[in-house]
Amino acid sequence: MEEEVIQLAILAGRSILEYYDRENYDVTLKRDNSPVTQADEASHTVLMKGLDTYGWPILSEEGNIASYDIRKNWTTYWCIDPLDGTKEFINKNGEFTVNIALMERGRPIFGVVYVPVTDELYVGGVGNPAKKIDKGVATQLPHSSHTSLASIQAIPGTTVVVSRSHLDATTVAFLCACNEPITLSMGSSLKFMKIAEGSAHIYPRFAPCMEWDTAAAHAILNSLGYAIYQLDGSLELEYNKPSLLNPYFICY
Repeated sequence: MEEEVIQLAILAGRSILEYYDRENYDVTLKRDNSPVTQADEASHTVLMKGLDTYGWPILSEEGNIASYDIRKNWTTYWCIDPLDGTKEFINKNGEFTVNIALMERGRPIFGVVYVPVTDELYVGGVGNPAKKIDKGVATQLPHSSHTSLASIQAIPGTTVVVSRSHLDATTVAFLCACNEPITLSMGSSLKFMKIAEGSAHIYPRFAPCMEWDTAAAHAILNSLGYAIYQLDGSLELEYNKPSLLNPYFICY
């Protein structure tokens, strides 16, 4: 299955790139005022067609969202974001991804994050430590060394990755609690992947995001010993909730 899903993510990425270099394409706003483009829809179509062959339900940002009364009975399902970072796509900075996660009883067990512009792909899951495939060349990603959030914040020059689109006052306050932090601004699931690579140490998120924004990266990070904690620090993010909105979290 892994190779098939990798190739599907690449195919979806190619459908996005067909629009990326165009001068004009349609951009509309959803109810929450977030943008959606023809590229989002093209990638969604590719992923739905490919994943439907497995016979599991599919939860997609661009699809018809099943009610909780239906979803609560799902044991195994796909959670996908066909184009994570639509604002970055529109701004043409290349920082957008295709996210595919396989979920089991509310837990991400397998994930693929693909970066179409750079042809970089990250994949991993339960029993399958993550690797990065850069233009076809695979490299195993390093396993984390477990430590506390406070100890990481105390290290001089800790790299904190922050959202390019959502740098809020709470995040600034978090940075002030770190010891001479280095900040790295980035869009989409690439923030998580910088932690997976070991080039960043913490990702605090104090702005809204949805389950499909985190699920694929969560599976990859868990396979390396990292976690995405809710703010109480004891529980990780949970999935297939009545509301698909994530609580604020800190990844390290």
